[in-house]
Amino acid sequence: MTSQSTRPITIAAMREKQSRIMTEEGIRRALTFHPQPTDVIITPYAKSGTTWVQQIVHGLRTRGDMDFSEITEVVPWIEMAHDLGMDLTKPQKAQPRAFKSHLSWDLVPKGARYIYVVRDPKDVLVSMYHFLEGWFFESGAITIAEFARAQFLAPKRPHTYWAHVRSWWPHRHDPEVLFLCYENMKQDLPGTVRRIAAFIECALDNELFEIVVRQASLDFMQAHKHHFDDHLIREARDVVCGLPPGGDSSKVRTGNVGDHTRELPEDIVMELDRIWHEEIEVHLGFSSYAALRAALGR
Repeated sequence: MTSQSTRPITIAAMREKQSRIMTEEGIRRALTFHPQPTDVIITPYAKSGTTWVQQIVHGLRTRGDMDFSEITEVVPWIEMAHDLGMDLTKPQKAQPRAFKSHLSWDLVPKGARYIYVVRDPKDVLVSMYHFLEGWFFESGAITIAEFARAQFLAPKRPHTYWAHVRSWWPHRHDPEVLFLCYENMKQDLPGTVRRIAAFIECALDNELFEIVVRQASLDFMQAHKHHFDDHLIREARDVVCGLPPGGDSSKVRTGNVGDHTRELPEDIVMELDRIWHEEIEVHLGFSSYAALRAALGR
């Protein structure tokens, strides 16, 4: 096996591989996509509940359809569609059409309805680390502290968690935006399903409600994790990225709230708190993630 098809063992090598996953043409097409007013675009920052909401929305509009290889097949990722050979204008299995995106408010195609989810950045960090480990870097080669310093403790890098939250926060009350909190979703999945159903104008009978709540549970999604593991993306892009086959990219791990208390070193937690102050509190006025969550209410 050549060095071009080995899994990275440094942050620099990881970033170089990641830079190849999307083409300039794919990004250009994503930014110029014209959604329909009834379309639903699921837009959290990465590792903040995107796949979970995709599953809920798709279940609501199809009465629990699971006849797909991977969730991206039925709820396309706008930024990756061109590079996966997917036509965003094609009819979907059911209405409303649904899409995934990780774009900030400033960049996301306008004219649709949007579901945003905010999550504690410390848990986002832990989830992202485990998602990329064994796929974009060799398991155990990069510590979570190294990863944190490179990805989250560098707030001026493009496409950061901090800038993403700041871009969406002012639109939380817009009629075309449903702004959710990951931790509240965990506390009240049935209530979340009802809120999403109302937002996408899906008539919710008792049978459909029970189907969607069951199929959006952690137990169900873990039992069907191959439907949520990005294998379509790996099959299409691993060679281009110079990654060996057989990577593990399951997006359904623990779904826990508070994983960071067990996994993040104290110095990283303190640095994240400092950055929260500079990047969120100074701009939005919330002294902590808990304060921001409280402002959202239920």
